Amino acid sequence: MAELLVKTACDGLEPLKIGLLTLTESKPQSLTTLAPYRGAEQALDKALTTAHGIGFPGVNGSISGAGARVLWFGRDLALLMGPEPDAGLAKHAALTDQSAGWAVMELSGAGAEEVLARLCPVDLRQAHFDIGAALRTELKHMMASICRLDKDRFQIMVFRSMARTLHHDLKTAMEARAARG
Repeated sequence: MAELLVKTACDGLEPLKIGLLTLTESKPQSLTTLAPYRGAEQALDKALTTAHGIGFPGVNGSISGAGARVLWFGRDLALLMGPEPDAGLAKHAALTDQSAGWAVMELSGAGAEEVLARLCPVDLRQAHFDIGAALRTELKHMMASICRLDKDRFQIMVFRSMARTLHHDLKTAMEARAARG
């Protein structure tokens, strides 16, 4: 019988250090979409808080704590990152395992905003996109989820099939940023 090996979406992609910027794969973790049933939004928020210590985020937001993060992932949709979802959440929402479907990378360092500005049509400067902000947007020619984790640190997610393309596009933008000094 064939032995199957689990590989992350970024398997074979090397971490990058270009100038002051770093691009790395985020540590693999469970990813589960939470789509509340009609009228169950408040009950889901309460159940999520009870089970994982964090509630359901508002539009373009995220909530972190206790080894978990929940980020806004679209209209009436959030993504639980970290722990496996508590089984009780299924009473209030459709839960879908997304763990193998996404490439998750972190871009960090001075100039990260400028790198993303070369690729995204949205204003990601901290004055408009503060720590904890999350959105779904176009990144070059791919759809992506971007979350600001810290002043100069972003989490970027694309579909698994686009991992190499994201790595290449970010590398090119990082090199252009570094060449400017």
